[in-house]
Amino acid sequence: MCKKKCNFAQNFAIMILLADSGSTKVHWCLVTASGQYTDIFTDGINPFFQTSDAMRNSICNQLLPKIAPLLWAGTLTHIFFYGAGCTPEKKGFVQKALEGVFKKAEVHVESDMLGAARALLGHNAGVACILGTGSGSCYFNGENIDWCVPSLGYILGDEGSAAVLGKRLVSDLLKNQLGDDLKEAFFKEYETSMPDIFERVYRQPFPNRFLAKLSKFCADHIDDKRIHDLVYDHFVQFIRRNLVQYRVSSPIGFVGSIAYYYKPILEEAMQAEGMPLGTILQDPIEGLKEFHKDAIIPTTE
Repeated sequence: MCKKKCNFAQNFAIMILLADSGSTKVHWCLVTASGQYTDIFTDGINPFFQTSDAMRNSICNQLLPKIAPLLWAGTLTHIFFYGAGCTPEKKGFVQKALEGVFKKAEVHVESDMLGAARALLGHNAGVACILGTGSGSCYFNGENIDWCVPSLGYILGDEGSAAVLGKRLVSDLLKNQLGDDLKEAFFKEYETSMPDIFERVYRQPFPNRFLAKLSKFCADHIDDKRIHDLVYDHFVQFIRRNLVQYRVSSPIGFVGSIAYYYKPILEEAMQAEGMPLGTILQDPIEGLKEFHKDAIIPTTE
């Protein structure tokens, strides 16, 4: 985080660019010192699956055409990018891609987990969780992440995520665990078949995105007890395999579409497992605006 206020004259419009990136999409937000903001969405950026050149091409082809008309009126001073896959070993690739496009801005790249913690907790200590395309959790000491239960990705872990919910839904449907009526409804609604699913999962890129999109079937049929129970157990697995290890008594916060849209079932699972539930945000951008507000206050020092 930039702890010093930016030193620019008052007659310049100071802007920062925030980004919350998952495997499916990036939510970019251009914020000015006057409080105005513009939201932009592009495909996800993840250094585990993309090279610096591929990420730079994505930024140039998707973000730059949308943001360029807004930059003539001011100075973009800082970029704060929080992303899935931005581990200490990988985040340099994202920084290189961003600096290659925005040559005059100061670029900060951190993990999506740190972004979630800062958005949910500010400078307070506690446990923060992500339940989106992927999942994650951490104990945040108020400044930095002390430790995390490893998420392990959608093949080995990612309990609670959209990708794993989609994976389990499809597996249960294809193995005839949820009834012929739901299976037929699924194939009809998504205009797909078993061979199509095999092709997308085993032979095409980003199967996690594909599976995450299929999880929407659960939201559309959540009143069916079979689907309700599947989602409930999905959250219980996240709690038992992740949250119980933190051993905290303070409320636990969540960001992400899965936590937000399935909030009643998440509340049910947390209560049944004896876990206090804190703030739930659909995405962390609102919290990150507050956290980074000092970076967009121009001074005349």
